[in-house]
Amino acid sequence: PSAGRQRRPRLMLAMAWSLAGSERHAEAAALVGRLVAEAGEGDHALRCECALVLSGAAMFADEPDLFCTLHDAWDADPPLHTPELRRLHAHRSAYRALLDGQTALARLRQQRQQPSRDGDDLQQGDPWGRYLTGLSYLWEGQPLLAESLLRPALAVAEAASGRRGRLPSLLAAVLAAALWELDRPREAAELLANRLDVLERTAPAEALLLAYRTLVRVALASRAEHRAIELLESMQAVAQVRHMPRLAIASLAELVRVHARGYRAHMCRELCQRIDDLVAGQAQVRPRWWRLVAGLPEQAHAYAAIASQDWRQAAERLAAADEHARRMRMGSVHIELLGLRAFVLDRCGERSHTLLREAVELAGAFELRRLLADAHPGLGALVAGMGEPSQSLPAPPVLAAGGAQGWSALTNKEREVLQLLSRNLSNKEIGRALQSGETTVKWHVKNLFAKLDVGSRREVVVRARALGMLPAVD
Repeated sequence: PSAGRQRRPRLMLAMAWSLAGSERHAEAAALVGRLVAEAGEGDHALRCECALVLSGAAMFADEPDLFCTLHDAWDADPPLHTPELRRLHAHRSAYRALLDGQTALARLRQQRQQPSRDGDDLQQGDPWGRYLTGLSYLWEGQPLLAESLLRPALAVAEAASGRRGRLPSLLAAVLAAALWELDRPREAAELLANRLDVLERTAPAEALLLAYRTLVRVALASRAEHRAIELLESMQAVAQVRHMPRLAIASLAELVRVHARGYRAHMCRELCQRIDDLVAGQAQVRPRWWRLVAGLPEQAHAYAAIASQDWRQAAERLAAADEHARRMRMGSVHIELLGLRAFVLDRCGERSHTLLREAVELAGAFELRRLLADAHPGLGALVAGMGEPSQSLPAPPVLAAGGAQGWSALTNKEREVLQLLSRNLSNKEIGRALQSGETTVKWHVKNLFAKLDVGSRREVVVRARALGMLPAVD
């Protein structure tokens, strides 16, 4: 009987560990509560391990305020006596720093507190640590560093638990986001194939959000907007099932971004109202949760203002969102917002070349090859035409009667490209004719797709002829 009583806490802890990182995290909390009540105040090692279990459950449930309360109580000198538990504590310390935007501190804490094992390098022995470090690099906007760290860790994790294991799927979510920024969309999509359902059941908010965002970007780049919207609706459903308001806000903010690409102002305003309803009152009762999401409503309202072509309002909202991004050290978000601010200032008729060049140079320095193009088609066109005078940059579409777009909505360059498209020339041939680079031609063609609301070069020509922008074919 005595031996049985000693084994019982370990069995209960083992059960709690297995439940903490799943949809049954509430059951883990109940088990730990019973265990702590039976153990009393004196067993500090047991209570500290119980706090580790509960903080893991709080990570899964996306409760950063609860996580910080649980972790901070044992942060200074945790009474943990096994390398595995000390390693877990190092992970929690790293995540704790990430919640405050302290990415370099997150890596430092992990390196200093991480126990080493003979002959075992961190890359081989600690995929969880690699996941958190890769996440910190991606947070800063450093996809190359994230890729170099995560790729070998993913191979190790897949060898240990298979392709659809929880840890390989988490690593794949962060790695896919890095590869997308490096403009390797096929690799990013392949990494996430047949893994999204695993992430929906087992991933914390950060990995799940990265996976969905990457797939949405892939869909939009493939001109499959319906697929992007379907993914974001699925993301909202997961947020509802798992009670994750941060995920719900992020999905709505991404929807605003999608609709702003087509200047759908009414839809953007409706979505922003839903976001505002979700966040009402949360800042006071959940300060750390709010710190993580505070930039999303500002970004959504900025995109809504862009959709309404209210450029002054957009500039104010972007500045507020950028302040949050800099405070939280979100490097890629900061660069994206710099580019968007340049775009809206250009639409206001103000000088924006210096700001735009800074965004372009920063994106280039960090190898963020997709960042500015993904932010908005208008920004992508502005970047492509950096060497051209401001008046030749693409204007936002102005809807004509019946919903069609008029010839006046096109720039001179776009009109020239349209004429050459009608002659069935390739991008390279158009570039030669206009003495422009092929990349610049691609952006003009992409802008024609957006303005004429079509998905192929043939459809551009057909729609332009139907609108009288090109002569009809006899």
